[in-house]
Amino acid sequence: MSSILKGVGALAAGLAAGYQLFSSIAGRGTTLRPPGALDEADFLAHCIRCGKCALACPYRVIRFNDPHTDATPNIIPREGPCLLCEDLPCIAACPSGALSPIANREAVRMGTAVIDRDRCLSLRGIRCEVCYRTCPLIDKAIYIKYSMREGDNIHAIFEPVIVTESCTGCGVCVERCIISDPPAIYIKPRGAA
Repeated sequence: MSSILKGVGALAAGLAAGYQLFSSIAGRGTTLRPPGALDEADFLAHCIRCGKCALACPYRVIRFNDPHTDATPNIIPREGPCLLCEDLPCIAACPSGALSPIANREAVRMGTAVIDRDRCLSLRGIRCEVCYRTCPLIDKAIYIKYSMREGDNIHAIFEPVIVTESCTGCGVCVERCIISDPPAIYIKPRGAA
């Protein structure tokens, strides 16, 4: 009986390790930091884990509950995206400089949205546009590319296209995506491979 339990335990550990590896390869397993975060190594060196950024966030989306982040601030877009407050109170609250000042919300660069072309309804010919319509920088960070559906002279494809230079990585599109987990769009955090 103990050998069965050990085997089940080893299998579970292997599956968990495999999932983490797959997640990091897919760009979904890395940590999304709050606006103004320094590059990851500098951020980890400067962050004192005081929680003031999380307390300053009026929407309570900055969290410390991810066991993979060493109790440092992170944002999980599917649970609650950054809503890009005009005054970015999380940055002003940071006493250590781990979150550095940003000129305005359009200058935030937490990461970049990536569309999973195999899961996106719009790319399957089903008009959706949720990610486009909910983007706080609509027509700047994301736009719709219109094209005829292949082999169909009547119906069009309304393809969402991310403008990587303008996307803030806030994650509103991820939260609102109507495709169940995993959503058809995710955020690749700044600096992720």
